[in-house]
Amino acid sequence: MMESLTPLSNFFSAIEKDYRISITHIGIYAALLQFRMDKGLINPIQVFSFEIMYLAKISAPTTYLKCVKELSEYGYIKYEPSFKRNKGSKVYFIDPEN
Repeated sequence: MMESLTPLSNFFSAIEKDYRISITHIGIYAALLQFRMDKGLINPIQVFSFEIMYLAKISAPTTYLKCVKELSEYGYIKYEPSFKRNKGSKVYFIDPEN
C-alpha cells in the first residue's frame, strides 16, 4: 500500500517550489494516478477526458485540457492526445525524481 503513495509523494516534492502548479493541476494529477492504480499501474495509461474530469471533480473540458497540457509541458507527465472519439489519449508518467 505504501508503494502506491510514492508517485504522489514524489509529485508533491517536485511541485513544492513550482509556483505554476495550482490545486486544479494537483487534482488532475491525483485523479490520473488513481486511474493508473485501477488499471494495474500500467504506463502509459489510455484515458478519456471525461473519466479523469469525473475523478478530479472538474466540469469544464477546457480547464482539464489546459492543465493536462501544462503538466506535460512542465515535465510531470507526457500527454499524447488521440484526436479520435473512440480512442483515449495516452498519458505517460514521468518520475520527477529523475
